Amino acid sequence: MSPDNALLPAELHERLLENPAHWLVTGVAGFIGSNLLEALLRAGQRVTGIDNFSTGFRRNLDEVRALVGDQAWARFRFMEGDIREDAACRDVCTGVDYVLHQAALGSVPRSIDRPVDSFDSNVSGFVRIMTAARDAGVKRFVYASSSSVYGDSPELPKVEDRIGKPLSPYAATKFVDEVFAEVYARTYGMQCAGLRYFNVFGPRQDPDGAYAAVIPRWIASLVRGSQVAINGDGETSRDFCFVANAVQANVLAALAPALPAGHEAFNVAVGERTTLNQLFGLIRERVARERPEAGAVVPRFAEFRAGDVRHSLADIGKAESMLGYAPTHRLGQGLDAAMGWYLR
Repeated sequence: MSPDNALLPAELHERLLENPAHWLVTGVAGFIGSNLLEALLRAGQRVTGIDNFSTGFRRNLDEVRALVGDQAWARFRFMEGDIREDAACRDVCTGVDYVLHQAALGSVPRSIDRPVDSFDSNVSGFVRIMTAARDAGVKRFVYASSSSVYGDSPELPKVEDRIGKPLSPYAATKFVDEVFAEVYARTYGMQCAGLRYFNVFGPRQDPDGAYAAVIPRWIASLVRGSQVAINGDGETSRDFCFVANAVQANVLAALAPALPAGHEAFNVAVGERTTLNQLFGLIRERVARERPEAGAVVPRFAEFRAGDVRHSLADIGKAESMLGYAPTHRLGQGLDAAMGWYLR
C-alpha cells in the first residue's frame, strides 16, 4: 500500500524504476501535468515537458523541483512553447517513448465564453501534437479526454461505449479529439488511449481565477472567510477523483499491452457519486480543523451553470480490466492528502 501522499502505487513505482524511458508531458506546468512530472522523476524516468503558461504556472515547476531534488531534476528538459506550433511539437516529440498529452484549455464556462480559443488549443493543437508523435514513432499516445463527452446522456453509471450529445464547446472539442485519435490509430497504426477524467482534484490545482474548479475555490473561500456559492440546489452530483488516481491511469495506459483496436477510451474516476451539498460538508469539516470559524459558514445557492450535466458517475470496470487501474484514494482520502497544500 502506498503512503497517502504517494502519486503512484508502490508496485507501479518500482516497475518504472526498473524500466527507465523517455516521456513527453504536454501542459507540464499545469495541475495534472506537474503531478505527472513529479511522479515520473521520482521513478527515475527522463521527461521532456512543454507549456505556454496560458493556464499553467512556473511555480508548479519550481515546487516539483524542490520536491524531487536536483539529481532527479537533471532528467527533465523543459521547453516553453505552444502545441499549436508544428515546430515546437516536432522538437518535443523527438526521441520520446510515451506521450502524456495534458495541454488544453479546460473549463466548460471558459469554452462558452471563448469557443474559438477552446477549438484552437483542444482540437488544432491536439492534432498537431498527435501528428508529431506519429512522425516520431512513439510507442503510445495517451491523452486527456473528459467525462463531458457523455453530454446529455442520463444513463448512470457512465460506460465508455454509450455517450450522448455534447452540452458545451469544451465537450465538443474532447469528443472530436477522441474521433481523431481513433482515426489516427486506424489510418497510421498508432496506439492511442484517451482518459475521460471525472472531476480531478489535488495539489497544484489553481484556487483563483474565473474558471477555478469547485474544490480549490471553495477551500480558498473558507480560508479567506468569504462566501461559498453552490450552483443550483446542491443536489448536482459528481464522481470526484484525486489526482494520484489520474497519474496512475496515465502511466498504466502508456505501459499497457497493445490495444487490439489501436485506440481505446477509459473512464478515470473512483466510481462513487457525491452531491455538491455533501462535498461542501466534507470540505468545511476539514478546513474547520485549522480554521474553526469556517465551521459556521453556510453556503448560498446560485443559478444552475450553463452547460453542466446534472449527475455524473463512472463505471471504471474497463480501466480495471484492461489497464489494471485501481484507485488508491477515495474522495475523503484525497481531501485529507491535499488539504495541507490547499491551506498553505
